[in-house]
Amino acid sequence: MKLASLKHGRDGRLVVVSDDLAWYADAAHICPTLQGALDDWDRVAPALELLATDLRNEAIPRERFHEHDAAAPLPRAYQWADGSAYVNHVALVRQARSAEMPDTFWHDPLMYQGGSDGFLGPRDAIPLADESWGCDMEAEVVVVTGDVPLGATRDQALEAIRLIGLTNDVSLRNLIPGELAKGFGFFQSKPASAFSPVFVTPDALGDWWKDGKLHRKLFVDLNGAAFGRAEAGEDMTFDFGTLVAHAAKTRALGAGTIVGSGTVSNRGEDGGPGRPVADGGVGYSCIAEVRTIETIRDGKPATPFLKAGDTVRIWAEDDRHHPIFGVIEQVVGG
Repeated sequence: MKLASLKHGRDGRLVVVSDDLAWYADAAHICPTLQGALDDWDRVAPALELLATDLRNEAIPRERFHEHDAAAPLPRAYQWADGSAYVNHVALVRQARSAEMPDTFWHDPLMYQGGSDGFLGPRDAIPLADESWGCDMEAEVVVVTGDVPLGATRDQALEAIRLIGLTNDVSLRNLIPGELAKGFGFFQSKPASAFSPVFVTPDALGDWWKDGKLHRKLFVDLNGAAFGRAEAGEDMTFDFGTLVAHAAKTRALGAGTIVGSGTVSNRGEDGGPGRPVADGGVGYSCIAEVRTIETIRDGKPATPFLKAGDTVRIWAEDDRHHPIFGVIEQVVGG
């Protein structure tokens, strides 16, 4: 089942979307918002599944689904916790700035709590007031949970995952060092993130969702050129069950909590840093990683951060090369 929120008020209007993302059926008579559905999932989900079946069989009225009309599936959420599951990415960034890589990073997930009071839609512009802030995209996988009890095990955490999707976790890289130096974490350096047009239930992904990982390639284009083609199921040190359980170690998580994977990152074939797509590699899911590799190799970065007018495109495909979650496509500025 694929769910989306059309732009409507603060929390959107819940719709069920066809598997090919061409059509939608209004779900307001079942539940007006996705957050409401998550709050009462055991009762509401079966009714939404029936609606999805009727839509698939063309047994009910349907309308064309246009991704430009979509808000983030959860236009705002009670909690947005972003992890860093691809430790390869963390290791490269720390190497570039000659920072020690603690061994605990391979065993204890990194995670920060981001702003969740307002997310960008999949085709909304990325606001950028000052290019000197170093705007970067970060292509990631996300999950949305139901209620997760305090101290949940990994298996309990996996059972609590209701939906899977993608995000562009926008970062302002040049603001990060100053904030981290204060010892109090991210805030101004992490503006609003954007999410894929639809979120998908685990069962609808079949074998693509296994062991708490999305086993699909994550496509990233920058200004029409292939930038990243990393495999989301590879080199993921911490699966989503582990990430959600980590978040629930000292607190219960409320239904509608979004947990991110962090930047999807693959090692090169030789176990070292990956290569650009143009050089036969799988590329990168953020600009910071290629700048890191340039710094390690050449002593300084060469690839610029995003500037006004740049276009970022993020998606994952099924076996017929159709987007699974729709496409995040954003222009910088505005």
